[in-house]
Amino acid sequence: MYYMGLDVGGTTVKGIVIDEAGKIICEDAVPTRVGEELLGCIEELADRLVLHSGKTYSKLSGIGVCCPGTIDENGSVVFAGNLKLKNYPLKELLSKRLGVSVKVLNDANAAALGEARFGAGKGYSDSVLITLGTGVGGGIVIGGKLFEGNKGAGAELGHMVIERGGNMCSCGRRGCFEAYCSARALTARTKWAMEEDTSSEMWKTYSYSTADGRTAFEYMDCDRTARLVVNWYLKYLACGITNIANIFRPEVILIGGGVAAQGSRLIIPLQKLVNEELFGTADYAPVKIECASLGNRAGGYGAAAAAMER
Repeated sequence: MYYMGLDVGGTTVKGIVIDEAGKIICEDAVPTRVGEELLGCIEELADRLVLHSGKTYSKLSGIGVCCPGTIDENGSVVFAGNLKLKNYPLKELLSKRLGVSVKVLNDANAAALGEARFGAGKGYSDSVLITLGTGVGGGIVIGGKLFEGNKGAGAELGHMVIERGGNMCSCGRRGCFEAYCSARALTARTKWAMEEDTSSEMWKTYSYSTADGRTAFEYMDCDRTARLVVNWYLKYLACGITNIANIFRPEVILIGGGVAAQGSRLIIPLQKLVNEELFGTADYAPVKIECASLGNRAGGYGAAAAAMER
């Protein structure tokens, strides 16, 4: 059996066709069109994938679509500001257009399911994915099943408060996980630290305008200011992740997004901090911290995996 997974992003819609084992038959992408034009954009990509795969729609056992925003239990997009959609019946319209069973879900949830089924979470019953990018998002898989919450609203992991009265978050609250641990927050802290220490080694390669989430990690071994930034970041990241670990006690928490590119430089000290803060003893019910493995294909894999469950 074959499944299609479509991942709607702000600039591109990416798609894959896979078999039940997760083998990619083909993949492609098209530029995103927003509002009611999104439907035609998705249909165009689906047609291209069917053509490239050498299959027909009748040979597909299901299609999954993921996109940012709130998705209700009927597969309608309740709200997705960047896509200019509100109360849009995407599942209904797309299934009528394509004549195939369609599943629509949130992109962070899809990425979590993709990693759990085909990526770094494969082999674990309970896993959580945390994505550290422009924002902080993620999804939860319990007993091999995606936790979608009340009416499919999912879990906004980035908007739990880890510093009451702290930095302002894009959601309007103060002290959110996202306000401290997104790549944007790490970049802002790095630039602040560079301004405070004009003798920092980071100035040798970076300027205020070019410093980003990689800068402090690149210089942490030779520059005290860079090391202080990394330690600041790890402290808050460990706080948020330990909260999630204590609530769900999953077997593994996967780190994705741009910051995860730091690999062991991020994971090793983070695991140590989480082990120290974890409720009880880490030896009894350990929570592993690992990097996600599917990269920007995670959403497509997860969307296809969701279609498999129908």
